[in-house]
Amino acid sequence: MTLNVEKPYVVGMDIGGTNTVFGIVDSRGNVLTSSSIKTQQYEKIDDYVDAACTKLLELVNTVGGVEKIKGLGIGAPNGNYYKGTIEFAPNLPWKGVIPLAKLFEERLGIPTALTNDANAAAIGEMTYGAARGLKDFIMITLGTGVGSGIVVNGQLLYGHDGFAGELGHVIVNREGRLCGCGRHGCLETYCSATGVARTAREFLVARSEDSLLRNIPAEEIVSKDVYDAAVQGDKMAQDIFEYTGRILGEALANAIAFSSPEAIVLFGGLARSGDYILNPIKRAIEENVLKIYKGKTEILLSQLKDADAAVLGASALGWEVGKTV
Repeated sequence: MTLNVEKPYVVGMDIGGTNTVFGIVDSRGNVLTSSSIKTQQYEKIDDYVDAACTKLLELVNTVGGVEKIKGLGIGAPNGNYYKGTIEFAPNLPWKGVIPLAKLFEERLGIPTALTNDANAAAIGEMTYGAARGLKDFIMITLGTGVGSGIVVNGQLLYGHDGFAGELGHVIVNREGRLCGCGRHGCLETYCSATGVARTAREFLVARSEDSLLRNIPAEEIVSKDVYDAAVQGDKMAQDIFEYTGRILGEALANAIAFSSPEAIVLFGGLARSGDYILNPIKRAIEENVLKIYKGKTEILLSQLKDADAAVLGASALGWEVGKTV
């Protein structure tokens, strides 16, 4: 990373369906100061940009003003890196195609780049985390959905339209669960935090044995409940992780076949479930991967701090966009 000493900071901004978080980041990956606004509070994009810029400028002024900022990186659902647009994001209040990078760049005078949230996480991991020094890896984010960022020869894979790498929407069961995208059987319907909760409800109906999960109203079960029960030795909870990890591992064995990564980096709440999820993932990869790839791909856990990960991932884009200015 080339650092301009006169512009020693970047801004990272992560747009979520509920909150937008932003922070000032230095070259070592330290989040110096951060703030947030409620995404859903602003139905008009201009009102949202005004509110975000007001907060951002307050932060920027604490480190010496706009002239100290090399670039602004934004991670957002359905973010298109090539165009700097958010396109038809179902969980955001603004519909259609929004030229977000242009709106912020014009308002702040800071070079701005935008990509989707999982791609931002991959760039962050390559810049600050477990993927430093790796040129070929896949980032898998296990949250409300399943996101992915694919890095090939040191470059993020965007495809011809800016939307490549949606492994969460690879179909793993043609007759499977309905996904928010409108199709059936997508990976994220099984291997996200919400997918784990769905599996728990299905297991409770299909099986008759005692489980700590039966003490929770079925519709209120979340993935952490399954983890807490697994830690206490609950067989059904452990089987839920086995089921989830196997499906994810089988999908990752296929992913290995098309990009032969040095590593797959796992991030998010489910990744913190430790061996309950990691062991079945590794077994399924070993059982299903093509022989020429066996033993060549490491499974790593993200090294980004949970509280800072979204901002750090987006901020890494700021160094890149700043190079051209």
